[in-house]
Amino acid sequence: MTIPDPPDVPTAPAELQEQHGVGEPDGFRRLWTPHRMAYIKGENKPTGPDAGQDPFCRIPALSDEDGLIIARGELVYAVLNLYPYNGGHLMVVPYRHVADYTDLTVPETAELAEFTKRAMVAVRAASGAQGFNIGMNQGDVAGAGIAAHLHQHVVPRWGGDTNFMPVVGHTKVLPQLLGETRKLLADAWPAAS
Repeated sequence: MTIPDPPDVPTAPAELQEQHGVGEPDGFRRLWTPHRMAYIKGENKPTGPDAGQDPFCRIPALSDEDGLIIARGELVYAVLNLYPYNGGHLMVVPYRHVADYTDLTVPETAELAEFTKRAMVAVRAASGAQGFNIGMNQGDVAGAGIAAHLHQHVVPRWGGDTNFMPVVGHTKVLPQLLGETRKLLADAWPAAS
């Protein structure tokens, strides 16, 4: 049985639909995500450890909407991830350009922890997240995309959110534009207690 393409859904150009030189076609349909190539190629990724060159140093100078900032504290801020693992994936980032968790001051560590708690409350309120993956990758060898500027990931999870797209297609389907997600989370961000 052949499943037709849904109406109004752009498909890849004919020359990309064919699989010349890769053996027998495998019968899978492709969801093309060329916008992710910027991330894969490392566009705008800093090349050195210098302060001010990385996105986390530049973002605070932008408006909340342009920088996708959800909330600002005295020492840290919460920002949406441009390349999210799941909808609502955000990061808590110190303003100070520091690479290693052990280099944070006591007040920075406390505010980073408090913002992580508030992020969980906001994401639960905005989207009903049932769980979270929370953590940071320290150093290039540990998978840090921007190793020179510490950032903690807060990734919401839901029962059954591992579907065929990431498992088979290595693709995430996000149901909402980042600007809309930023507004929902900013509106749900709890005040300091």
